[in-house]
Amino acid sequence: MSARFVLGGSVGVLVVACVLPVSLDAQGPAGAQAAPLAQISLPYAVRLAFERNQTLRAQRLTIDAAKADILTAAVRPNPAVSFTAAGLSAFSPSQLTFGTSASAVAYDAGLTYTFERGNKRQNRIEVAEAQVDVAAKGVADAERQVQFQTEQAFINVLLAKSTLDVTRQDLKTFSDFVDLNQQRVKSGDLAEGDFLPISIQKLQFENDVSAAEVGLVQARAALRQLVGFDSLTEDFDVLGDLAAAPQPVTLEDLKRDALASRPDLLAAQSSTKAAQRAAALERSNASRSVDGNVDVVRSGGSFALGLGVAFELPFYDHNQGNIARADVAVRQALETEAATRFLVLTDVTSAFAAYESSARVVRLYESGYLDQARQSREITTFAFQRGASSLLSVLDAERTYRDVQLNYRQAVAALMTNARQLNFVVGKQVVP
Repeated sequence: MSARFVLGGSVGVLVVACVLPVSLDAQGPAGAQAAPLAQISLPYAVRLAFERNQTLRAQRLTIDAAKADILTAAVRPNPAVSFTAAGLSAFSPSQLTFGTSASAVAYDAGLTYTFERGNKRQNRIEVAEAQVDVAAKGVADAERQVQFQTEQAFINVLLAKSTLDVTRQDLKTFSDFVDLNQQRVKSGDLAEGDFLPISIQKLQFENDVSAAEVGLVQARAALRQLVGFDSLTEDFDVLGDLAAAPQPVTLEDLKRDALASRPDLLAAQSSTKAAQRAAALERSNASRSVDGNVDVVRSGGSFALGLGVAFELPFYDHNQGNIARADVAVRQALETEAATRFLVLTDVTSAFAAYESSARVVRLYESGYLDQARQSREITTFAFQRGASSLLSVLDAERTYRDVQLNYRQAVAALMTNARQLNFVVGKQVVP
């Protein structure tokens, strides 16, 4: 793997160069893939996470459930049909003939329908529609979190690969140094007592390689957990490099974009609207519905038409309890919306500070510390080979070089992660 590091300007911003191989495109949608992938890019990893994350898929179903509630809310009351026959002889069934039935029995057929007042049906529909909007914003927020987790896991794999490359290169370089000085011991140019600390120091480099190998396995497993274990092979490779590039952003612009785009804030605002519509529904429920009925009565060979209405007299129950509860729910929703708004601003401020700090750290390394650590190791090693430097200086220079290289890669990975975190806290892509 090759690592590319570019930084300039006042603020550092990451760029991950990811190219989706033709073999991935040819395989079609993730759900249709028959074999796990051996390579994956960052955009494709996010796509797989969106498609295969079970928690996310389950949450998307809440939108369908909320849409079903709209159907329920729009349903009108069913009419009621009644039929009554009065005057039948219960003790002399034998006397019940067609003639006696026609003259002595009264028949009553009725139709009753409830007329809803107070715009109840429309208010129910509006409440259900508001809940669909809340569910959709909640799913968008869940997708935002899954995307950030996937990007973070992908960057961790890039860092683990780069760390393993560095530790292997350091081990090879130091092994060559050990072999060279072992030849000096054999030729009598170096005392064996001076050689033993060099040989022992090699163990540290070997431990570094082992730790880096374990770190890469763990980073790959974390990414597979997000995109689906069956989607990737165990030793899959990620396409892209650790990279940092300039991208000017300002805190005020980020705050403005976050207040307009952050899904959890939009969900809180939708919840407030839903609570307000629910309160309007409870007030409309205080309006009493009217039951209208039409009766057709046949008695003694004649027919009569009857009309009637029935409604409650609202002397005591005005739905005051439910109205008061709905008003409290509106105030709770407003408080939650305000708290979410402040949380958004706090998140943006913190993420922006972390982003600027990581950019400064990367610039410090690239301003000369990387070259200085390399030159110090080369000069100290050259001087030791000619007897002009001590073994302790050589070992210190090696440790310093190794630490600088590893810390630099961690700083670049932190910058990449913080850039993705800016997108996460804003709710949309503001840094590529």
